[in-house]
Amino acid sequence: MKVENDLVVSIHFSVHDADGVELGTTEGGAPLEFIQGSMFLVPGLEAELDGKDVGYKFDLTCAPEDAYGEHQEGLVQEVPRELFEAEGGVEVGMRFTAETDQGPRPVEITDVKENTVTVDGNHMLAGQTLIFKGEVLSVRAATDEELAHGHVHSAGGCGHNHGEEEHVHGEHCKH
Repeated sequence: MKVENDLVVSIHFSVHDADGVELGTTEGGAPLEFIQGSMFLVPGLEAELDGKDVGYKFDLTCAPEDAYGEHQEGLVQEVPRELFEAEGGVEVGMRFTAETDQGPRPVEITDVKENTVTVDGNHMLAGQTLIFKGEVLSVRAATDEELAHGHVHSAGGCGHNHGEEEHVHGEHCKH
């Protein structure tokens, strides 16, 4: 079975920056499972895997526009520090989800001053060329439930209640 949209694909991979420094890997752990075409992967890697067979080995360099995009200054904002005081204080490096006009967006605190806090809504790897190396381990049909939810479910379901409210994918999902 070849990799194509709406199929569950399992890969082991590592990602490196342009200098060859490893930024993450699935080796030694569980492989990454995703639904092809769900935009779970960066666009360059998803396009590379399309139509490939189990056993396909990849070594792909993705420019920022094919990875996490260019760094956008418009996603960096300075906001009043008082907005964070109820949360028990703030520190550089803290991450959280902010409600924006475009819906929830993960942000990171990049600067804290006496009266303001700078938050950055760019992905931490935005603006970087990335190298993905790995192998396609398996391809299978997705279940109707997985297709409806837009992500792969582990044994016993996906670990959260979709209910009637809109589901926003984040780190809490078991992908």
